[in-house]
Amino acid sequence: MNLLEENKKAILLGNEAIARGAIEAGLDFATTYPGTPASEIADTLSIIAREMKRAGKEPPFYFEYSVNEKVALEMAAAAAISGLRALTSMKHVGMNVASDALMTYAYVGCKGGHVIVTGDDPSCHSSQNEQDNRQYAKFASLPMLEPSSPAEAKEMIMEAFELSEKLSLPVILRETTRVAHTRGVVELGKIDWSHRKGNFERGDYVTVPDVARKLHPILLEKMERAKEMAEKSRFNFIEGEGSAGIITSGVAYNYVKEAIDDLNGKAKILKLGFTNPLPEKMIADFLKKVEKVLIVEELEPYLEEQIKKIAYENNIDVKIYGKGYGKFSRIYEYTPAIVYPTIAEFLGIEYEIEEAKIKVTPRPPILCPGCPHRATYYAVKQVAPPDTIYPTDIGCYTLGLLPPYKTADFLLCMGSSVGSGGGFAMATKKKVISFIGDSTFFHAGLPALINALHHNHNFTIAILDNSTTAMTGHQPHPGNNIDGMGNEATPIDIASLVKGMGVKHVEVVNPYNLKATKEAFKRALEYDGLSVVVAKAPCILLDLKRRKKRITFEVVQEKCTGCNECINNFACPAFYREGDKIKINDALCTGCGFCVQVCPEGAIRRRMEVGK
Repeated sequence: MNLLEENKKAILLGNEAIARGAIEAGLDFATTYPGTPASEIADTLSIIAREMKRAGKEPPFYFEYSVNEKVALEMAAAAAISGLRALTSMKHVGMNVASDALMTYAYVGCKGGHVIVTGDDPSCHSSQNEQDNRQYAKFASLPMLEPSSPAEAKEMIMEAFELSEKLSLPVILRETTRVAHTRGVVELGKIDWSHRKGNFERGDYVTVPDVARKLHPILLEKMERAKEMAEKSRFNFIEGEGSAGIITSGVAYNYVKEAIDDLNGKAKILKLGFTNPLPEKMIADFLKKVEKVLIVEELEPYLEEQIKKIAYENNIDVKIYGKGYGKFSRIYEYTPAIVYPTIAEFLGIEYEIEEAKIKVTPRPPILCPGCPHRATYYAVKQVAPPDTIYPTDIGCYTLGLLPPYKTADFLLCMGSSVGSGGGFAMATKKKVISFIGDSTFFHAGLPALINALHHNHNFTIAILDNSTTAMTGHQPHPGNNIDGMGNEATPIDIASLVKGMGVKHVEVVNPYNLKATKEAFKRALEYDGLSVVVAKAPCILLDLKRRKKRITFEVVQEKCTGCNECINNFACPAFYREGDKIKINDALCTGCGFCVQVCPEGAIRRRMEVGK
């Protein structure tokens, strides 16, 4: 599907629809740090920019994968202050990183429209928590929109730019995983191909206390205007009929609609899409016209608490049900299996859930066959003392948590392995090896490394450099020589950077060389002070794309003793048992060859070399 086509219908991911809507709205400037479920927004813009440059055309917008979410927001804020339309996208926990800038940015405001997309992740499909970022809209006093489908996401982001410019405020667009990764029919309108240049004019943008005190009441006045806009917003509407009322937002709206239809029930539905500030008059009028109300929202009782307050302040005597009613709770995402029986109970309809008869064997996530991180973990476990503590970080390598490696003991957020590594070293005096990826190191590992170096912390940092931001889709980072638009970039060499910071014991190893990697970690553990080992080898998926020939390996059955070292301790998924024999699956083998070094009997050999 060509995302640059016009006046057509297309089936797009919610994230693709957001990117397309931004372009139609005249996007000038886009920044991000990739994170699921929001990654495809920026990836789509990156693809479009690269395709246009290859075709000899200059993209109408600037785009970058920033080093972290805070920098991404600061970059885009400068563009928006200069009158350009800006977009910043991130996953929900990325908002925590950006929040230092966000809270004051709300005071300062913007001239050009600025939309900040947060991809929330109920049920923690790919995240360390399931925080509800609707709270940030209230916390920062910023307008917020919540789409329930890809089509609505596209329309909302276009409206969000208009709303932002009318209020001179950045606007939050909060999506969830089921909207971000759902495909739906989207209307493709006309693209704004204008090339604009920003113009900065001085104003009250330096938030010393005297300025901040003046800006805060102005922000509150803007939010009062936003309330009036919420009352008239096309994204807040009532449908259906009946004496029972349901108020909902986001993806939960779809489950409500399906449940009402499938149960042949009747209810008046207030669907909210402009959710901060809420349309209080509209909600009060709705509450007066129903006998009872059910609030259907995932995660926190964000709507419920405010709606109960509205009912109280308007002396509306109506029973409001929310969290704790039926199957509704504050944890995990909602599903039809949760919404259907709860709505049936609310409407007094008999409903029985049919238990699924098919049992699916759970398959835990695993590192890819040939992943250099597996080789690093295997080597480390050969030389590290049994009581070594392993702080880990955000990335594919977090899977070191699982057996047989068990090289992950503690994780909070991006960069926490380095900060907590120093803490564990000082608190316990045990050996500590902190694992952190290259993109994560650039994102949040550097300040903690400076802290460890300055305070003479005694532990080892293993920087797993696979030359990409692998977990979220192979986006570039500061270690690469090409940026998100396909332009030449200045690559930052991690080892040189670390040495330049003052770390005295730094080694770079190829993790596929087992002997060298073991020796490097042994020296690092014996060193009295802060040591760094950079395990440098490309992500196997990128490496496979570059190879002209494919190599696989096989087990020499006459030599194999069935010791199971390859399966039990190395645990490459390409190995499998067939009866009493151990074999290698050609379809899974990536030809890394590390298993040759693992086998104590020398029972693994190269099998074939064929063209791709």
